[in-house]
Amino acid sequence: MTQAIDTGAIARSKVLIVDDEYHTRKTIRALLLAMGCTRIHEAGDGGGALEAMRAIEPDVVLLDWEMPGIDGADFVRRLGSDRARPDCNVPIIMMTGHGEHSHVLEAVRLGVHEFLLKPVSRAALKARMPSALAKSDSRQRSVERKLAS
Repeated sequence: MTQAIDTGAIARSKVLIVDDEYHTRKTIRALLLAMGCTRIHEAGDGGGALEAMRAIEPDVVLLDWEMPGIDGADFVRRLGSDRARPDCNVPIIMMTGHGEHSHVLEAVRLGVHEFLLKPVSRAALKARMPSALAKSDSRQRSVERKLAS
């Protein structure tokens, strides 16, 4: 995939940022805007994110691991437990300040597509977005094939 394609895919994507820290959400928003992405939505907790998923239908979710109430891991579990939801396979980039191997393994086991350590840099985010968006594109093509048959 070329840099132009990566940039175009990022610019066209619809992103949901889920983090309980206001400043982190604003920082991630600024990084996405700098990459050309303008369809950015935010949720301050896992419960709000679950509600927003159907309305927003994001191409990718940037999700904090550690939040009060419904944390990132629980959000992924709840989203994936209802296979009837069209958004149950949305690509997720987990963001955390915890880089321990156990956290990474847990995220992979839950089905998280990418993993970012906080503080998130523009370069790291830009490196992970194309992979997650490729997963989103393949998910969309699968839905379109099912509808066509």
